[in-house]
Amino acid sequence: MTASARLENAFATALGGRVPAHLGVAVSGGGDSMALLHLAAAWARARGVPVSAVTVDHGLRSEAVAEAGFVADACATLQVPHDTLRWTGWDGRGNLQAAARAARYRLMVDWAHGLGIDAIVLGHTKDDQAETFLMRLARGSGPDGLSGMAASHRQNGMLWLRPLLGVRRETLRDYLSRGGQGWIEDPSNRDMRFERVRVRQALAGLGDVGLTVDGLADRCARMAMVREALDHLARETAESAGIHDRGDLLFESARLLAAPRETRLRLLAAALCWVASADYRPRLAALESAAAAAFAGERRSLHGCLLSSDGARLRISREPNAVRGVVAAPDRPWDTRWRLFGPQINDVHLRALGETGLAHCTGWRETGLPRASLLASPAVWRGTDLVAAPLAGRPGGWRAELAPPADDVLQVVISH
Repeated sequence: MTASARLENAFATALGGRVPAHLGVAVSGGGDSMALLHLAAAWARARGVPVSAVTVDHGLRSEAVAEAGFVADACATLQVPHDTLRWTGWDGRGNLQAAARAARYRLMVDWAHGLGIDAIVLGHTKDDQAETFLMRLARGSGPDGLSGMAASHRQNGMLWLRPLLGVRRETLRDYLSRGGQGWIEDPSNRDMRFERVRVRQALAGLGDVGLTVDGLADRCARMAMVREALDHLARETAESAGIHDRGDLLFESARLLAAPRETRLRLLAAALCWVASADYRPRLAALESAAAAAFAGERRSLHGCLLSSDGARLRISREPNAVRGVVAAPDRPWDTRWRLFGPQINDVHLRALGETGLAHCTGWRETGLPRASLLASPAVWRGTDLVAAPLAGRPGGWRAELAPPADDVLQVVISH
């Protein structure tokens, strides 16, 4: 078997038998992503699967336009449809790489949904995994962070796949060179202002003390096993101590307090992320402080959520202030996790019930939901007029459903 065939076989094996209806490929023009493009095109062609490529121009470098054009030309040769998405949202504040990454994923999700793409492959390599391990180690990450990047995960309704996590960066460049294919070296990969570049430079000199790319990637795999065990214990605790109540999560205080500290905090962090539709967990110190106060009977706000307790149960609900400005069309998800279904009427929108809406729901106490939970619940509005509030006892022909379905919510929480 040739080196190219071995790499193509490794790509297919990494996908684990998944055959999406339409595969998306994220391509920047660098060596890793260009190799990914060629491998994905060959894989899709052999299986009759439609494949489309996308490049995100962050608008930060003048060379980006030419790089996107380079990718477009390569895609045309491969007969792979290609789109360039442009981000214009950088305001010069905060962490540039973090903001660009968030924008990149958001743009790709919208692009994929528009084309009916159900999976996107990313070009992260074993080198990226090792660098991620060192970066997270320096930040004091625990087992979750040190388990590195997942080979597959679902987020924002999209399946993200990293089929090259077991492949070295140099192997991909050799593959391109043997095939007579080019790539573009991004100058930002040498910019020492960026943490990953500094870590990459440091890693190059750590082999003498046994810290190699292969070794660090292996540590990630071992920490992933630890994380799997911890998640399993947290899942068991969730199933025995947790219930779902119309968008809120409740846990029996006694059982939660009897669980190991790591399990308790892991479960609470996952619950907060699910209720708030957040990608990242709160800081450990903030989580411990808020949880301790809530168990003591105080109501605390954290991560876009409210934590409160009646003594027997700890409730995690959406914080009304966190959704005050969230508006959606009636056919779109509201606050990421709610969908509302009702009559086909014009000029309505979805937003939180709030104080004004609750005043029009005279029977809200009979619902059994706390007042704060109802303030943050989805409602249908026409201008300033309340049309319906399904969770607050005023359905008006509308119903509110969670995505995912409520009967699967605890599994989703712990796998968040």
